[in-house]
Amino acid sequence: MDLNQTETPIAPEQTAVRVALWRALHVLIDNKPNIFTDEIGEKLVAENGWRDRPDMNPEFSKNMRASIVGRARFIEDLVEEQVAQGATQYVILGAGIK
Repeated sequence: MDLNQTETPIAPEQTAVRVALWRALHVLIDNKPNIFTDEIGEKLVAENGWRDRPDMNPEFSKNMRASIVGRARFIEDLVEEQVAQGATQYVILGAGIK
């Protein structure tokens, strides 16, 4: 690499950021008990003022949040089921946050 060139900053894909924040929003504002509890996504993104983003509007994001947390719950239940049957590892592909 040419030392005179500036590197493009590495940043997470916006889709991954949005999903992490919707999962956080689910924990913060949706009715209890939560379908899925993710308190790490918000910390990974570490974006100030994220709740003011238009795509975080509670009404706008309601259906998409439900889809995201429903899929997360399904996968977690599937992993637990497979561990009970003897699985010792699994691989997550395409996480999007680097």
